[in-house]
Amino acid sequence: MISVAEAIQIVRNQTTPLPSERVPIGRALGRILAQDIVADSDLPPFDRAQMDGYALRAADVGEPPVRLRIVGESAAGRGWHNELQTGEAVRIMTGAPVPAGADAVQQVELSHELRDGTVVEILEAVETGRSIVSRGKEIKEGTTVLRAGIPITSQMIAVLASFGYAEVSVGQTPRVAVFATGTELVDVDEKPGRDQIRDSNNYTLEAYARLANASVERLPLTADEPASLARRIKTAAKDADVVITSGGVSMGIYDFTKSALKELEAEIFFEKVTLKPGKPTVFGRLPGGTLIFGLPGNPVSVSVTFNLFARTAIWAMQGANEPVLKPETAVLAKSIKSAKDRETYFPAQLFTNDDGQLVAFPLNWGGSSDFVAFASATALIHLRAGGGMVEADSLVKVLRLPQ
Repeated sequence: MISVAEAIQIVRNQTTPLPSERVPIGRALGRILAQDIVADSDLPPFDRAQMDGYALRAADVGEPPVRLRIVGESAAGRGWHNELQTGEAVRIMTGAPVPAGADAVQQVELSHELRDGTVVEILEAVETGRSIVSRGKEIKEGTTVLRAGIPITSQMIAVLASFGYAEVSVGQTPRVAVFATGTELVDVDEKPGRDQIRDSNNYTLEAYARLANASVERLPLTADEPASLARRIKTAAKDADVVITSGGVSMGIYDFTKSALKELEAEIFFEKVTLKPGKPTVFGRLPGGTLIFGLPGNPVSVSVTFNLFARTAIWAMQGANEPVLKPETAVLAKSIKSAKDRETYFPAQLFTNDDGQLVAFPLNWGGSSDFVAFASATALIHLRAGGGMVEADSLVKVLRLPQ
């Protein structure tokens, strides 16, 4: 067996990024940026007013109240493009260009107009630079503002638009095929017979893969029969970058996934991980280059192993700099026990306490088949192997689950 960290590193080492593609900015949200974003202009592109008021020379209002002649108006998108002289002021609006010759803006609340708007009386002095954002103060032209390899968030859309990126290069969407194995399984719209259960893994895998930006094909259920399983994997691999199966990877007499992969002459990179839940996880590559993940059949194991391993491959294919879930530190809300021989990923809910600390509250979890309890999980608490009882108020590592 290998550790979780070793397994993740193997996945990263064996995953090759797909070619990039260009998409309109309106379809870029959530995709992995495949190019650096460079400012094509200063930001702001001119000296900009921060509030409504009057652009003036600070030296002209050293001993208020002072009256200045209003010689123009500067509004957003419609500036006053002359040079301000001594004793003059320009009426100015928030976001508008500050005219040449002006070195401060006095807010409208500290002034009032006289003589039908031809004169303004400034009631308080103002220092040089007040309420002006100078050209290029935020960003200089030629500066790299976003780096390739990061997911595009909604906050970044304004950056793309402001610097003229109507289209942007992003990592290509991986094609993922998922299917569950098990003679005991029936589809969600069927009533289970004796000794049968409804399949949930197919739908869980599809949901998680879509959250990771994948284009997903959910294939029909496959029975526990080696030849059928090998045919299904081979067929799925023709049009997929990644094939993900669930079930049939343990040591039982009806667990045929590994024998099917052997028949297909797949290269197996690992088949057991020191992980609870999810020990019998298989990762390999099929002839032709398609990656294959054989995940355990229990529903919670499927969620844990997908997010640790398969999600890593899907994000790495898109060129993500950090394809793994980012660990955080939280305070443990109640005591829990780690497994003796395996790393444990314990389902939990995260919240922030009154002191601003991140707190992890372990769920009352019945094990790898308890998908009802797991439905409330927002994170996984990572406990090292052999750690014994971990007491409440200890600091623990947590991974937020994609939602």
